[in-house]
Amino acid sequence: MPWSVLLCGLAAAAVEDRPNVVYVVTDDQRWDAMSCAGHPFLKTPHMDRLAAEGARFANAFVTTSLCSPSRASSLCGLYAHSHGVINNFTDFPREIPSLQNQLQAAGYETAYIGKWHMGEDDDAPRPGFDYWASHKGQGNYYDNEFNINGVRQRLPGYYTHRVTELATQWLRRPHDRPFLLILGHKAPHTPFTPEEAYRHIFDDVEIPYPASAFQLDGKPDWVKERLVTWHGIYGPLFGFREKFPDERPEAVADFARFVRSYLATIVSVDDSLGKVLQTLEETGQLDHTLVIFASDNGMLLGEYGMTDKRTMHEASIRVPLLVRYPPLVRPGTVVREMVLNIDLTPSVLDICGLQPFKTHGRSWKPLLDGSATDWRKSWYYEYNYEKQFPYTPNVRGVRTDRYKYVHYPHGDGRPDRHRAELYDLQNDPEERYNRIDDPAYAAVLQQLQAELRRLQEETGALPDRMPLDEGVKTELPEASIR
Repeated sequence: MPWSVLLCGLAAAAVEDRPNVVYVVTDDQRWDAMSCAGHPFLKTPHMDRLAAEGARFANAFVTTSLCSPSRASSLCGLYAHSHGVINNFTDFPREIPSLQNQLQAAGYETAYIGKWHMGEDDDAPRPGFDYWASHKGQGNYYDNEFNINGVRQRLPGYYTHRVTELATQWLRRPHDRPFLLILGHKAPHTPFTPEEAYRHIFDDVEIPYPASAFQLDGKPDWVKERLVTWHGIYGPLFGFREKFPDERPEAVADFARFVRSYLATIVSVDDSLGKVLQTLEETGQLDHTLVIFASDNGMLLGEYGMTDKRTMHEASIRVPLLVRYPPLVRPGTVVREMVLNIDLTPSVLDICGLQPFKTHGRSWKPLLDGSATDWRKSWYYEYNYEKQFPYTPNVRGVRTDRYKYVHYPHGDGRPDRHRAELYDLQNDPEERYNRIDDPAYAAVLQQLQAELRRLQEETGALPDRMPLDEGVKTELPEASIR
């Protein structure tokens, strides 16, 4: 037998032995919006199944809590300041190495279905994917026009159902080589719109404001200025702009409806996950598939008077991460170490036995097989001010297992507006007490400031080229919400 034929045969066998990859990503789902993470009434049996049959990462975070930057970081393993997607209008750079390109080059059949959300006005198929079904911009909860492999097609009905149908149909196709499927959901992004079957599912559940919504002592002034904007609890999302809820008792009802709708859209996502798992099971691929479920960022639901994300508070940066792959993951594993969205690509490549490229992340495979040593003790967070959505300033920060230091580097002559924040997460997990001026934390603050600088240097974030912070503007057109 010629050596070329033998080598081709060995290469084909190696490809066939590699696992399939199914990566399901939601939009704005908080880490605790799953019953397996302890939510008091939201039931997510299929997410729970992944956790029970695989692993739940209890401390998974994003390095920029904004859709496009986070999605780009997940696919290339780099911080936003390196890949360049620092807002919701920039497309994924075609010239940098990525998960999809690496797997495609290794012989994988690749598909992207659903919300891409990088490159606002472009729905064209992206490099690295053999199959493409996506749309322009945010998409709508009902009746979207998709670009399916270069042909636009209107798909009527509820978004979650349509992308699930496309995904399960693609999974049922004959596949003669391992595959990568990325399924991007619209939910639970604003405007929260449950499908009809779940529209009233939580109507009987009492949902008060979180206690931290009204405890703003010690918070920087920009947090208080945000209250009457699109991203504040007194803003137009609830149909009023008055100052305080005790002046408008119906505000609590509006807020409760906001939260109920958010959670109800996640029920549909869980149904979708169940159908994906069922399809993998029926096609005999489930136990040979690395299934990953995650979100691009979290969502503030009233904490500190906020809605939206972008900030460095826990509800904004902390996300679900579930992984199922029986050859590697012991059922019921709970990983406590801090993992980041920039770890996703190096982890998948590692598990698939492929050569990694240079990233800021690291593989969490050793956390699953028990071989991890010297895991990260701190990490760097960055968010860049957006002129279109000026409700959050530039943010630079560091989080450790116990502490969080949040720095707002653009001053405007008003030191209280960009007052830094320091939280002792062990004693104050809800981040209600800013310790930035507490003498008892002076040494901790100094250490965290030095660590922030070290992490910025390590990740190439210096010199810092942040956008000019123009401050909060409360009068923007309704179409500005993202």
